[in-house]
Amino acid sequence: MNITAYIGIDDTDNLESPVGTGKVARQFEPLLPGGVRLRGVVRQQLLVDARIPYTSHNSSACLIVDCPDVTCFRTVRERIVPYLEQSAAEGSDPGLCIAAAGDEALDALMAFGKRCTNTVVTQDEARRAAAGVHLSCHGGTCDGIIGAAAAVGLTASGWSGRFIEYNGLRNYPDPVSVADLAAAGIVVVSVDRDAVVPMPADLIETGGWLRPRLMGHRAVLPVMPDGPGRWKSFGGKRNKHNAK
Repeated sequence: MNITAYIGIDDTDNLESPVGTGKVARQFEPLLPGGVRLRGVVRQQLLVDARIPYTSHNSSACLIVDCPDVTCFRTVRERIVPYLEQSAAEGSDPGLCIAAAGDEALDALMAFGKRCTNTVVTQDEARRAAAGVHLSCHGGTCDGIIGAAAAVGLTASGWSGRFIEYNGLRNYPDPVSVADLAAAGIVVVSVDRDAVVPMPADLIETGGWLRPRLMGHRAVLPVMPDGPGRWKSFGGKRNKHNAK
């Protein structure tokens, strides 16, 4: 039976970086050990506050992977640490957190992650929450351990964040059919007042930006009706702005 592992990373970029933390997380997939499968990468939004140093939006990322057994965790860690250090931009403060489903620390990490969405927290609080799992600093001030721990906790809760990678979501056409998304494991849910059920042949306009939410430990795409057999998804891409 496979074991689900959560790999949180944060603060790998600066304002001039061509590659943000989300992309750093996504591009680690080819380095995963044999037998380890990437289920998805989730972006987590943390508190935006003048007291918090962040690059653009104060978000972190978490990879969800399936491991055949606990021995793979060491190999994953041995591969992602040098990758993270090589990928981190000058002036960044990269942090890494790795935990597995069933770890006793997950409850504390979940509570910590929720606090990070509305409260200014400290590195010491992150370390206490992550007691018993891997949490490490790889440069700069070490502030990245806060976002990395929060990313693991929020993602492990199953009810926070949006997928920035999930079964090749960037390769789907616009519009895309409900049936094609279902085949990829993405659940389409209507959030209009009448909650009409989207049918398999219905088409969804994504604006070229397909980003399901993490809801109930599943990839869920909320949509609104846009005419007979037509739907629109929520959200849109933002550019970096006003760092720190």
